[in-house]
Amino acid sequence: MDRRAPKLKKLFAFPARIIAASFAAVILVGTLLLMLPLSSREGIVTPFLDCLFTATSATCVTGLIIYDTYTHWSPFGQCVILMLIQIGGLGLVTFTTFFNLLIGKKLGLRGMHLAEESVASFGDDIKGLIRIVILTALVVETAGALLLMPTFTAEYGPRGIFIAIFLSVSAFCNAGFDILGRQEPFISLCNYNGNPVVIGTIGMLIIFGGIGFIVIHDLLQYRRTKKLTLHTRIVVAVTGILLVLGTLMTILCEWNNPATIGALPSFWQKLGASWFHSVSCRTAGFNSVPIDGMYDITKILSSVLMFFGAAPGSTGGGIKCTTVAVIFMTVYCVIRGDEDTVIFGRRVGRQAVYKSMAVMILGILAVTVTSGCIVSTMQDTHAISGVDALFESVSAFATVGLSAGVSGVAGTLPKLLLLFSMYIGRLGPVSFFLSLAMRPKNNRREVLPEGKIQIG
Repeated sequence: MDRRAPKLKKLFAFPARIIAASFAAVILVGTLLLMLPLSSREGIVTPFLDCLFTATSATCVTGLIIYDTYTHWSPFGQCVILMLIQIGGLGLVTFTTFFNLLIGKKLGLRGMHLAEESVASFGDDIKGLIRIVILTALVVETAGALLLMPTFTAEYGPRGIFIAIFLSVSAFCNAGFDILGRQEPFISLCNYNGNPVVIGTIGMLIIFGGIGFIVIHDLLQYRRTKKLTLHTRIVVAVTGILLVLGTLMTILCEWNNPATIGALPSFWQKLGASWFHSVSCRTAGFNSVPIDGMYDITKILSSVLMFFGAAPGSTGGGIKCTTVAVIFMTVYCVIRGDEDTVIFGRRVGRQAVYKSMAVMILGILAVTVTSGCIVSTMQDTHAISGVDALFESVSAFATVGLSAGVSGVAGTLPKLLLLFSMYIGRLGPVSFFLSLAMRPKNNRREVLPEGKIQIG
């Protein structure tokens, strides 16, 4: 009998560890595939670190890139990136669970817990939710591709079909990768502000991917149940508020900026570009105006939007909009003198409040360390401002992918820090550290003497 078997079983005894390991495995396989000469357009071996960075960015659905996806990567390399985006957006565990259900294999208790952790479920009808996740992704991505095809086939002929599919999957998975570099490297969607079909379709794909599958499932059940869970109500409310505030912020700050929306000819194009930037800050990574041309105040406010991120159980990152709601409402309730956090007339458990605080503090710590290291290590080679370093760090941690141009010129240490930020941002900082430190629960509660501390 292999003595290593019990150790391996103990090592992967927790769902968080298995999910973290599955993402790492996908990233490693993607890195090796991208290193093949077949993956580059010139038929050369791309450096390991650059492939690792790209594979991490694709698997963690971030969108930060070192090379333009079209001009550097061959069609095979682009397909590898697309595969990584799809697997990373939905999760390898979600895919394997779905195919196990498809062939009639029973999940078992451990499999159920793993699936719940993968889609951030509350445990209600996990089998049905897994099916909803896969089918929703298939239907929405197909619909998005069909809407985009007329525009891109008119421009590029049959090649426009793959462009539409690539953009649809990348948008729904909130990845931000594009293959429009044939127009100009790193151009993203800057040439489509006058095309409401492209901007609107990709924007709605981003929103659908960012609200989370739990919310989509709840909304689909609304006609039957006539009620929405507290989680869904919070996600919908916070998402709406952030989208409106982000749009107003962008249009007010950038109205007269000739490098961004100031150069657009009409009010509606300016409004559309501002709305799209607000949507993209929810962790998508597409841009319809040059990010490096934005004013510093816009970059700072955009960093706040990116840090907040999307919803739990979605394809997006950030500290999550539910975390933001819990923290803000906790502060509000403390100011009012309430003992509990109350949202929409419901009391929020203290465990959720504690976890929200931990997520926010760990996120701030990750962003601060990363941006500080970028500035300190690159000041001799490139003139990187503190605002740009902060913007790039938040973009990596929140798996957004909007770039101020730092990733393309970053050295080895900044690249490693950025890819590590992408990894923990996709897993969630608390889940990542729990996957490292988890140990069997002790059911005995130790009663400790209470200590009194003065606060405030």
